[in-house]
Amino acid sequence: MATAESCTGGMISARCTDLAGSSAWFDRGFVTYSNAAKEELLGVEHQLIAQHGAVSEEVARAMAQGAVQHANVQVAVAVTGVAGPTGGSDSKPVGTVWFAWCVNHTLESEKMVFTGDRAAVREAATQYALQGVLKRMA
Repeated sequence: MATAESCTGGMISARCTDLAGSSAWFDRGFVTYSNAAKEELLGVEHQLIAQHGAVSEEVARAMAQGAVQHANVQVAVAVTGVAGPTGGSDSKPVGTVWFAWCVNHTLESEKMVFTGDRAAVREAATQYALQGVLKRMA
């Protein structure tokens, strides 16, 4: 498994590696907070970010696919969002998070809008991402 994280800044990877024995199934985490990191480490196309924005379904999906390709894993989760307190807009308010899961070549994505402060949004996104992995592995 690999993670591709933006707004969660490595929290998903940390939760995975908190578990004893995780070295048997967790390969790596990509913390791609900047657009340049998304492009360089995950192969997300610049044009995709320019056209849809970093917080978008298209970019989340590209991040998940990039994690699978660059880590050579069967499972990846990607998260990109607006944790706040600034950075929101009418179309992407604070709390907006796009998720993408790639499990055994099946790619799915979903948007959630969480409430609360920055810490609450990041925590909720972390939990939702991992619950999504477990749901898709069942």
